[in-house]
Amino acid sequence: MKAVIALGANLGDPKRQISEAIDQIRDQIKVTSVSKLIETEPVGVADKQPNYINAVLIGESDLRPLDLMKVLSDIENKMGRFRSFPNAARTIDIDIIDYGGLFMESPELTLPHPRAHLRRFVLAPWLEIEPDGELSGHGPIRQLLANLEAK
Repeated sequence: MKAVIALGANLGDPKRQISEAIDQIRDQIKVTSVSKLIETEPVGVADKQPNYINAVLIGESDLRPLDLMKVLSDIENKMGRFRSFPNAARTIDIDIIDYGGLFMESPELTLPHPRAHLRRFVLAPWLEIEPDGELSGHGPIRQLLANLEAK
């Protein structure tokens, strides 16, 4: 099943941490595409934080959605991810954006990611590696990104 996964970091050495996380993901699923790294300003935070480094990868996996999420959470934990409050600065953040077009809502995971269609830092790198990509329930990522940039 196709997995679209977003990565971000703004503490420590974000470029190295994202690269390390991608390597660890490669050990678990078949990664088929990885975007370039982009730098973005933090979203939805009142306190001053360093800019983020973000990337998106596309992979193939046979794992069930919650099992894939557990694999990604384990990678975050091994890399020192500490969850203090929503949108806090972080050493690594790994999110499943879309997984085989599945729709799912549970306390642990919502698919597709509920705010991906509003996040330039997800859509722009995704568009780079999949120009015809679509976010389930929202449509072509090219159009979603154009809508954001028109605002």
